[in-house]
Amino acid sequence: MCRLFGFRSVIKSQVHQSLVNAENALGVQSRDHPDGWGVAYYIGDSPHLLRSDQSAMDDRLFKKVSGIVSGQTVVAHIRKATQGQNSILNTHPFQFGNWIFAHNGNIKDFQLFKEQIQAQITPEIRRFILGDTDSETLFLYLLSALQKYYDLSLRMIPAEDLIKIVEDAIGELVSLIGPIKERGKTDPHETFLSFILTNGSNMLTHQGGQDIYYSTYKNKCADRDVCASFAKECENVTQTGFVNHLIFSSEPLQGENIWIPMEFREIIAIDGSMKLHLKKQK
Repeated sequence: MCRLFGFRSVIKSQVHQSLVNAENALGVQSRDHPDGWGVAYYIGDSPHLLRSDQSAMDDRLFKKVSGIVSGQTVVAHIRKATQGQNSILNTHPFQFGNWIFAHNGNIKDFQLFKEQIQAQITPEIRRFILGDTDSETLFLYLLSALQKYYDLSLRMIPAEDLIKIVEDAIGELVSLIGPIKERGKTDPHETFLSFILTNGSNMLTHQGGQDIYYSTYKNKCADRDVCASFAKECENVTQTGFVNHLIFSSEPLQGENIWIPMEFREIIAIDGSMKLHLKKQK
């Protein structure tokens, strides 16, 4: 399976440590996930996307890009293919307009359901399917569900609405393809739908069977004495719902961040005001 990394912050931050230097950073993990890598980051409202079908560990471009990326929103992915050939078109993250998507998972028997799923994608979005992965289809399927309620060019979408739309869309998908499996000794070709979705302002993550951890605060922030945005929430569980940063990772990364495992089928979303919203499966 693949590995995910997502980051939202009130200030621009470099992510080189998390992507390359940490003991279990994405670059290191790519030894076991050699089928390509991608990094998406935002400058202002505009996403910038760099991808390669080479292993991140062996790709000098990955280290160079990771060293210069600085932003308030970043999504990174390293791929171990389960659907689709190893090509740049099948490499995550995927982009549509301002939206970025990265998936760690699989749709079981995707070829059997491919036409039925894609038939639910609006024609103006469906024509942008360029690769042959289940992940790209899932991405555009979710955007089509969102487009029924919101203009996709909007920067600010209420997090509660985004959660509800994604939750309902996944429910409809599961009714077609069968249940999502929990991680364990399960066949990797079963259905897993762990993913990160963002437009640079909103960010939503769904734990769909494959592990995802999140962090909103640290034991101690190294920049606490010099950062103009330092707040109590940087070193403590938020009491207001607002946070200064939100990080998602397939594994806890070394350092001062406190990592919390997401529960199976839990959805976490953040809006443009950096207010955290959590929805757990009943």
